[in-house]
Amino acid sequence: MKKKVAVIFGSRTVEHDVSIVTGIQLIENIDRSKYDVLPVYITREGRWFAGEKLSDVQFVQKFRAEGKAMKEVTEVYLPPVPGIGGFVTVPQAGGGLFSRQKSEVLAVDVIIPAMHGLHGEDGTLQGLLELCDIPYTSAGVLGSAAGMDKILMKAAFKGAGIPVIDGSFFTRDEWAAQKAAVLSRLEAEVPYPMIVKPANLGSSIGINVAEDRAALENAIEVAVSYDRRIIVEHAILDNIEINCSCMGYSHDVTASVCEQPVSWKKFLTYEEKYLLGGKTGSASKGMASLSRIIPAPISDELTKQVQELSVRIFRELDCRGVVRIDYLYDNQNQKLYANEINTIPGSFAFYLWEPSGVKYPELIDRLIGYAEKAHADKKRSNYAFESTILQKAALGGAKGAKDAKR
Repeated sequence: MKKKVAVIFGSRTVEHDVSIVTGIQLIENIDRSKYDVLPVYITREGRWFAGEKLSDVQFVQKFRAEGKAMKEVTEVYLPPVPGIGGFVTVPQAGGGLFSRQKSEVLAVDVIIPAMHGLHGEDGTLQGLLELCDIPYTSAGVLGSAAGMDKILMKAAFKGAGIPVIDGSFFTRDEWAAQKAAVLSRLEAEVPYPMIVKPANLGSSIGINVAEDRAALENAIEVAVSYDRRIIVEHAILDNIEINCSCMGYSHDVTASVCEQPVSWKKFLTYEEKYLLGGKTGSASKGMASLSRIIPAPISDELTKQVQELSVRIFRELDCRGVVRIDYLYDNQNQKLYANEINTIPGSFAFYLWEPSGVKYPELIDRLIGYAEKAHADKKRSNYAFESTILQKAALGGAKGAKDAKR
């Protein structure tokens, strides 16, 4: 019997379009002999829709929230059968006079979030799926939230003894209230050139390098338009970018080959990541269209260091499924720094696994397997504890409840 798999993509994020490519690309590569696939698209306004037509990138590109081709999701429901949840939908306009009153339950066995950025990769969707008790493929709430916020992520890396580039951070409110003080503090703590990043964005959106105060102020104005928390670090311009993926669950974690993205700028831009070499009307390439060298032309020693650090980071953040960790290697000081983790990497980093003999359909099989394993592991925990608190509260009213706390 085929498993029912929902693939969720889109959402209220500046990485909305990238998420569409990742989601539809996965749908194009999943083994349909094993899985019935339900595409679920979240609009930029936060409305959810389900339907087979949503697996067509051109249909989604021209998406309109009406018509017979899809159904609007009104709720994610708790599973009547343990581990099998799903979606409640209603038909769109055009299905008859009373069609909107007829809801339908679309049951699924596993959900694959193909989300990038806020409202999907950041632990919010993962929390919903945890509460609904539905198996899903990405990192859990903890790893997703920590991996999304660069300030928290760097603090976690540093606490675990993983090398990171020193920097500073501030909030949008601080910037609005005391710009001069923020600029002076940054200049005292971080040497030029600086790289300014919104804390909760990916895909190089809102990121700029500043070599003087005027450029720094302009870079901050761009960053605060995207996020309320901003991180500023010393920009290492003479660097090599190295990326490595990890896949697994719990103690069973494997690192992929390393790659070196090729950039013509001071840092890899959004256009270089997603638009160079892409093909209009298709999601077949995605992140695979990026200019890159695989395996990275680095020493065996550095390759081993990157792979071992990647496994450590994967386990420290309690990740599962597939992630990608990005590094910077300082050529001048010959030092490696962990830059960030992507808990749902673009194209699910399949291009880093194919050189190891893991084709995309098999990668999807493994993602689903890890989701089911994590869900089964969760079921092993005891969520019941017998106590006398309610008995004491019933006997003594409010006073009894207070006494029960002692």
